[in-house]
Amino acid sequence: MTAAELKLFFLLFYSLWPYYLVAVNISHLPGFNGELPFRLETGYVTMDEETGAELFYYFVESERNPNEDPLLLWLIGGPGCSGFNGLALDMGPLRFKADDFDGKLPTIVANPYAWTKLASMIFLDWPIGTGFSYSRNHKDYFTDDVHAKKLIYGFLKKWFLDHPHFLSNPFYMGGESYGGKMATLVAHEIVEGNEGGPQPLVNIKGYLVGNAITGDKVDKNSQVPHAYGLGIIPKEIYKLITKGCVGEDYVKPQNAACAAHLNVFNDYLSEINIYSILDPKCSDEPSSLEEIVGAGRSLEENSAQSLAQPSIPDTSCINGDLLANYWANNHLVRKALQIKEGTRGRWHRCDSNVNTSYIRSIPTSIPYHYNLISKGYRALVYNGDHDLRIPFLGTLEWMKSLGFTILAPWRSWHVNGQVAGYTVMFSNNLTFATVKGGSHVAPGKRPVECGAMFERWISHEVV
Repeated sequence: MTAAELKLFFLLFYSLWPYYLVAVNISHLPGFNGELPFRLETGYVTMDEETGAELFYYFVESERNPNEDPLLLWLIGGPGCSGFNGLALDMGPLRFKADDFDGKLPTIVANPYAWTKLASMIFLDWPIGTGFSYSRNHKDYFTDDVHAKKLIYGFLKKWFLDHPHFLSNPFYMGGESYGGKMATLVAHEIVEGNEGGPQPLVNIKGYLVGNAITGDKVDKNSQVPHAYGLGIIPKEIYKLITKGCVGEDYVKPQNAACAAHLNVFNDYLSEINIYSILDPKCSDEPSSLEEIVGAGRSLEENSAQSLAQPSIPDTSCINGDLLANYWANNHLVRKALQIKEGTRGRWHRCDSNVNTSYIRSIPTSIPYHYNLISKGYRALVYNGDHDLRIPFLGTLEWMKSLGFTILAPWRSWHVNGQVAGYTVMFSNNLTFATVKGGSHVAPGKRPVECGAMFERWISHEVV
């Protein structure tokens, strides 16, 4: 699009944007000592004026050179997990301090290895019903892959109308878990929009996904060899499944003997944290609403006036996932984030109601990967190697099935003189990397290593 066409576009739509986008700059957050050392913006984008459906987002401007640095739209998985996960539990600029939690407002600190030191990032609450995204019509809380990818693309176009100075920045889609599947679908939607739409072109250069669900049977089937390799199941169970389940979909096996073997396998998985096998299996939800309400009120009222004095969970289960639920349900936090009153009740880091009502209508994202990579868009696919939800074995299997030439076979990559993982370089700008010791959310578990991986890849260097 020429400069004249771009100017005409904004003249046509500029008068409309106040009706569908409300954004505020946040300089201070409860639990953070002093002013934030980065620019944080929160906001709502109206996706349906008739129903009042609005998507909530967190935007962090690059701390290096926001005028030229890449811009990423990052999607968390579930579906139903808030973009706040990316902001404060993953590669974003914030972290919770778990070692000093006293049952009241959690402490947050800056993340020295945040990807936002090199790139601007939008963390989105998707779909409607996730995090602080909401609608006045209950029908908007039921959606599927096809509608979700169009909704997110629509969000991005509206966001650019209010932030036109970022249109020339290199743009990347990104996501983890189910957000990785959706990031691939949205990237494909953007490319198709660029090829045929009159709107300003999104300057998309590629995408990156971590421990990404594809929807294909490889996601589940690869759990068995990975569990065996990690010492979770014995050799006998491994052999029974690999011999008795040939050609079966491990999610819905048709063979009775295979199903019985997989039930035994799933019993083993039920005892551990499959998202990070070295960590304890914990709930990230406080046991009652009174606990989190009590924690919020105790900040401004005498503790005797609180609805309840929150109990402190088992210390082995005090982590960022749990503290996020305490923090985001605090009334001072909602005020600081400029959350619209009455739009959301209890906030959930990951909302199971959203997850169960979401229809996974696109069976697999693998053809979308092939289409994007064949067109030359850069792609980084990474996996924490201690994740049993989406094992790296399955990810590498579907990547090899795309048929691209291996330019550099399996080798180690290093950070600070130590092996940080292993990588394979394919043709067409496709890179695969494992993160040693990484979980389902690798940057949260291995921030130093993932920070280095991201910096190298986004700078067009070899991981």
